[in-house]
Amino acid sequence: MLFGDGSQAAIQAVEAAKLAVRSVDNFNWTFITLLALVVICGYIPRIRDKKWDSIAAALALYGVHWIYEIANAVICHFTGFALWHVTPESTTFILLIGVCWELSLMFSIAGFQVELLPEDKNMKILGMNNRVFFAIIQALGFSVFEIFLAATPSFVWVYKWWGTIPVWITVYIPFFLASNLTYDMPREKQKKFVGILWALVAILLIVLIPLGII
Repeated sequence: MLFGDGSQAAIQAVEAAKLAVRSVDNFNWTFITLLALVVICGYIPRIRDKKWDSIAAALALYGVHWIYEIANAVICHFTGFALWHVTPESTTFILLIGVCWELSLMFSIAGFQVELLPEDKNMKILGMNNRVFFAIIQALGFSVFEIFLAATPSFVWVYKWWGTIPVWITVYIPFFLASNLTYDMPREKQKKFVGILWALVAILLIVLIPLGII
């Protein structure tokens, strides 16, 4: 599926998803297993090896992801539909209308792909800085895979103008630009950027969840 179809089935799936946000009805123990794998296999080895640049890059992508998910949930609150939705039968726990526990944990480690970037941050590919080039390519890969996801009952696009190309340009390219550019920042700038980003995420969650907006 390249774009949303606005079908009745999609609309019904969205209504079910709204009722399931932060419901524990589907909870199972894979919730804890996946969290343990992310921490033990993703973050602890890099903390041990002092790969702070990689960690900063991963947290940058993950933080930008959360900003987008919050914005998506706000859109849903005010218009009736988000740009993307996850369905209750596909997950153990829906965090916000567009993101479930499993998907969120994937994004928490997606930024570690920076470890595959060329060592020379100034190297150009097709006349483009390699950090930007790979952000575009990485984003394209995620967007193409999302075509498959949107064709399953697990992930729903409703708006007919929303789909693969808008996702690629407006969502995934910023995600990977955040990780790829943060990776090369001076340490103090990394701390400042990631700190401000996550402070904003925390403030938005603390304010908007109790208000029932997200």
